[in-house]
Amino acid sequence: MKIAVIHGQQHKGSTYNITKLFLNKLAGENREIVEFFMPRDTPPSCVGCCNCFMKGELKCPHAEIVQPVVRAIEEADLVILDSPCYVLGMTGQLKTFLDHMGYRWMPHRPHPQMFRKIGLAVSTAAGAGAKKVTKELRRHFFYWGIPKSFSYAKNIRATNWEMVPAKKKARIEKEVTRLAAKILKRQGKVKPGMKTKAIFKLMGLMQKSNDWNPADREHWVKNGWLSGKNPW
Repeated sequence: MKIAVIHGQQHKGSTYNITKLFLNKLAGENREIVEFFMPRDTPPSCVGCCNCFMKGELKCPHAEIVQPVVRAIEEADLVILDSPCYVLGMTGQLKTFLDHMGYRWMPHRPHPQMFRKIGLAVSTAAGAGAKKVTKELRRHFFYWGIPKSFSYAKNIRATNWEMVPAKKKARIEKEVTRLAAKILKRQGKVKPGMKTKAIFKLMGLMQKSNDWNPADREHWVKNGWLSGKNPW
């Protein structure tokens, strides 16, 4: 299993430690893990030039920073996005990266391999908001074309991992173990559901009449998606 992890933070707090628990439970002899940490690996803020949409992703002024992360995502079997909850949302650094992934959304140029992957969203909060973060991260998975995603959100009622009581850590580990087992069970067996297929078909109809963005239309033509083929 190839796993790409995009950490929404650089410090190793509760969210990071829970993600590491998942990685330990998903361990195997053939496991390959690539990790990126925001803000260390965060590109500068998107400038809204639309080059990625209109001219291709390599024309993005931040392509040298963005594309290594994108390639890791596209090569992975499991994609993990994690972020602590900051003011009821993901970290700004992670959002900055995800802004650069807009061209890979289904209305534009989704990668064919995305329709075979599994996603996992992880978030913690000292109080409320962790579920809101994982819901938002899973929305990105959906529009990338990932057919199956899971979430783990925990309001830990502590400002750091060291302050989490041992009993709560034990419960968290049991929950992580169960969810990791579900992920392993679905590996290589995921298929898009009706919602993904419907959105994809709708985007195909849009691309058939697309006379304003040659880069997007060429992508769909090249993959045969306007001739009846599907990426799954």
